[in-house]
Amino acid sequence: MKFAHPLVSIVDDDESVRESLPDLLKELGFSANAFSSAEHFLASDYLGQTRCLILDVAMPGMTGPELHLELMRRGQRIPTIFITALKDDTVRPRLIEQGAVDCLFKPFTEDALQEALSSALPD
Repeated sequence: MKFAHPLVSIVDDDESVRESLPDLLKELGFSANAFSSAEHFLASDYLGQTRCLILDVAMPGMTGPELHLELMRRGQRIPTIFITALKDDTVRPRLIEQGAVDCLFKPFTEDALQEALSSALPD
């Protein structure tokens, strides 16, 4: 399957995020797919086509950081933006140190997301 725009895959156990974020990404000029778990994303046909990942930090089963590390272990270095509802000031620096492009705290603004996507996918 080919995409007309860069594919951004969203992995979040929150259904409202999986419903709203793809619409916003499409408005910003991206193709988008949403997955309810890291395991579903890993089992999908979209892994190799994903140009950027938006990962929730805390999910049942494999967490966002665990998925990020698993992809790096496999040699798949997909630019990753983490999103989290956890208001913990130690999370963002730790994730960026581990190679994340950014970590946005929910609720984040469209501008913050667009800035993170620009960093993840420079022209």
